[in-house]
Amino acid sequence: MRLTIKIGSNVLTRKDGSLDVTRMSALVDQIAWLRNEGHEVILVSSGAVASGRSELKHIQHDLDSVDQRQLFSAVGQAKLINRYFEMFREYGIPVGQVLTTKENFSDTEHRTNQENCMRVMLENNVLPIVNENDTVSVTELMFTDNDELSGLMARMTQSQALIILSNIDGIFTGDPADPSSRLIRTVEPGKPLDEYIQDKKSTAGRGGMQSKSNVATQTAAAGISVIIANGKRDDILVKLMNDRANTPCTEFLC
Repeated sequence: MRLTIKIGSNVLTRKDGSLDVTRMSALVDQIAWLRNEGHEVILVSSGAVASGRSELKHIQHDLDSVDQRQLFSAVGQAKLINRYFEMFREYGIPVGQVLTTKENFSDTEHRTNQENCMRVMLENNVLPIVNENDTVSVTELMFTDNDELSGLMARMTQSQALIILSNIDGIFTGDPADPSSRLIRTVEPGKPLDEYIQDKKSTAGRGGMQSKSNVATQTAAAGISVIIANGKRDDILVKLMNDRANTPCTEFLC
């Protein structure tokens, strides 16, 4: 099975914005296990901007500022990919960095070049680590967030499944903090979820559950199953593969 796995900023960073190396290492362990089980993995990883912001603490932080976003991502992406490189190297897994913009999914020549890049990496057993190229992206070229990027990448690479790891278990019937709210385990094609979605952005990234729901619906409509789960749960990827029925998550059926 070819899997696209998206890890959100709130999974990879601590409250102060610094990289949660322990959590990151645990997820690397699980991705290595997936590959050992014969699965191909495309990793879409957030965390660069948050990581860079924590490194440059003397800068006045404003996530909506294009120039500061470029600065944070330039510093943070180097830090992030270096961590991944060292962690995956312990398993003998070569990684390749893919920094992309929205035009690479629409313009014919750019799209063809990116498809070829992904193909040659997978054929040569290299794990692609994908992120938005925030250093050159401006407003009109930006993805809504990395949820959108992960959905586009899953479709481009013809993945069988997209796993979106957030810091909550999935989509609930109300506020996840409310004990009376229930986790929605499966979403049938065409099922509206607007009444359940709260219009709230994540603290470290640009996305939120509305974005995840929209991406999941569109991706499932393209024939790719989508799972939203909590990346902070121990062994979440292993449990999703081996015991999904007993693992909290929301699955969009295709």
